[in-house]
Amino acid sequence: MSFYIVYIKASFIALFTNSVSLLIFSKDTSPLSHSGISTTAYKNTKELRKNIREVMIDWLALGLDPDKSVLFIQSLVKEHAELCLLFGMLTPKSWLELNPTYKDLKYNLLKLSDLEKDFKEKLRDKIEEILNLIPFNIHNPDKFREHLLENLTGTLIEALFEGEIEPKILKKLNVSKRDFYETDTFGFLGYPVLQTADILIYKGEAVPVGEDQLPHIELSREIARRFNRLYGNVFPEPKALLTETPKIPGTDGRKMSKSYGNAVFFSDTKEEVEKKVVKMFTDPQKLRKSDPGRPEICPVFAWHKLFTKEKELIDNIERDCKTGKLGCVECKKILLNHVEAFLEPIRERRRHLEQKIDEIEDSFYANSKKAREVAKSTMEEVRKSMNLP
Repeated sequence: MSFYIVYIKASFIALFTNSVSLLIFSKDTSPLSHSGISTTAYKNTKELRKNIREVMIDWLALGLDPDKSVLFIQSLVKEHAELCLLFGMLTPKSWLELNPTYKDLKYNLLKLSDLEKDFKEKLRDKIEEILNLIPFNIHNPDKFREHLLENLTGTLIEALFEGEIEPKILKKLNVSKRDFYETDTFGFLGYPVLQTADILIYKGEAVPVGEDQLPHIELSREIARRFNRLYGNVFPEPKALLTETPKIPGTDGRKMSKSYGNAVFFSDTKEEVEKKVVKMFTDPQKLRKSDPGRPEICPVFAWHKLFTKEKELIDNIERDCKTGKLGCVECKKILLNHVEAFLEPIRERRRHLEQKIDEIEDSFYANSKKAREVAKSTMEEVRKSMNLP
């Protein structure tokens, strides 16, 4: 749902205010290196095609028009990878390490590493007891002891991510299962370079992004400037296109993300949405209805500002929360009605579009050919400027 609030609305602004031709792609390769479609995508790609279809249906259900926007599949345009490789050759590693997303991940992984060490130290004292229970001779006790310790520690970490150990620990660490197992990779570190290639291969000037992506856009500008300085003026310096709501919190107050398990999807049923809204985090200091609340830090109120249309009602909710007149349960019920008023027409359009998925997929494949023609033209210019054959 955050994709609509942050990206699609900004795309509509671009279309209606500038009459531009918009290229939007299903980023089917991104989960292999970074984000969203599957937490273990580079190990298991079985669901990838299904997920791409879901994204196609979502976009059309939200109102994107294939006649006005070139909607295509990234991996069918091989030039993205080629330009990413060339940009990678001229992008200092230090630029990537300064990316806030990468720094946050590394910091959180270090915190998790400390917890892992703590697990290991506590288990070490018990290993001898376990060894004494084994009714066989062990040829290399020291090696076996370390092997057993590593496996037990790994099992505890896995249990933590699966929710079998106190979930508050995981929330305090602010790290997801995907963060720990999948993203401390070359692909994750270099992902902003791929994003830059995605933008500049079509010479994008205005890019719909969320607030958290602003550092990536600035990096794109840096890479464009460095390329132009070295090889000639080939690329524009892209600018961010933000909506009035450049970010939307997840149900737990963190950034909305599938990997955090705090997202609402357009394919969710009414019952699934209700379950998620009811469990939304609120102001931790408002324990009772009569307690004065702080709507400015509450994810529920942030959603009210997005989905509750009547400004007077929003103002009343804010006032009544602060004075202790409105409780969190009632506040969520009001929110649910407005979220459902937004989602139900989209669900209806999705049901209709699901019957036409083959036709929709064909249009994406056809548009991918159109996008590739543009990308090929850019790469010819790039190769010429770099004196590449």
